[in-house]
Amino acid sequence: MRKGYAASAIVVLMVLGSSSLARAQSASAEKAGSKNDRQVPASGPVLLDGWGRPVTDALKPGEKPGPAPRHDISGIWEPARSPGDGIQAFGPRDMPYDGAPEHNPPYSSLGLDAQHAHKPLEGEERVLESLSNDPRNRCDPLGFPRADFYQIRHTQIMQDDRKVVILYEFEKRWRVIWTDGRELPKEIPQPRYYGYSVGKWVDDTTLVVETIGTEGSEKVWLDEAGRPASDAMRVEERFHRVDQDRLELSVTIDDPKMYTKPWVALNKFPMRLQSPDYDVVEMMCIPSEMEQYYKDYGDPASGVESAPKK
Repeated sequence: MRKGYAASAIVVLMVLGSSSLARAQSASAEKAGSKNDRQVPASGPVLLDGWGRPVTDALKPGEKPGPAPRHDISGIWEPARSPGDGIQAFGPRDMPYDGAPEHNPPYSSLGLDAQHAHKPLEGEERVLESLSNDPRNRCDPLGFPRADFYQIRHTQIMQDDRKVVILYEFEKRWRVIWTDGRELPKEIPQPRYYGYSVGKWVDDTTLVVETIGTEGSEKVWLDEAGRPASDAMRVEERFHRVDQDRLELSVTIDDPKMYTKPWVALNKFPMRLQSPDYDVVEMMCIPSEMEQYYKDYGDPASGVESAPKK
């Protein structure tokens, strides 16, 4: 992905065009996934990994998945319904900010004020790109749980007997989930973009992860549509391995400052196992190239005069 200035332009253009793209991909994905969510489109561009090799399924043609291994979610995973299913431009797939009343989370008065103060590139309150105040536009880290709610692409999970490590393709970020029996810190040493996470196996195939200690709403947004998150947020993830080939991710938000009750953002989001030799593509946000992009394209398209370079 990182190929000089063009790379950042592609990333931003991808963001700007992601609404219609995501809707189109989601529609086609649901058609394809209604019968079998492992189905791969018969036509279209061939997906390549980071080394330029065609992406292949972990299963051979006609092979049925075996049972899920015990206490193991490791592997390289991609959205099962389609590669674009994880873009989630309007917010988490099960709670998009699309104007439907049932998709409005239970805002507190503070949360609603924070939502309206945000100027996102997507969702019902979207603005032109150079008018947005999304921290992501400066190449600040997405943070957590936004990493679950935007640009879920190929994701590599590695684990040992003490921890689970998740490597995200977008921004090339990573986080650690401790499974060694420790409890969450009673006092947060310092807020972190990806918080403090502990996980426990509630059965042979389900890992429940609790995360606290994330940055506040000025540094981290919950999703691409600008929903807020506070330093009081607690996030629950449930990683359920259905079988050898499939993993489901559910995410619940509990933030008493921004919302009046917990709400489910992702419900059993399906991921499909990839072959173990897959090389995750590098997708980087580069501040200097992003600045140049806005000067050349974003500001003129938004009617904003670019600031002179210092």
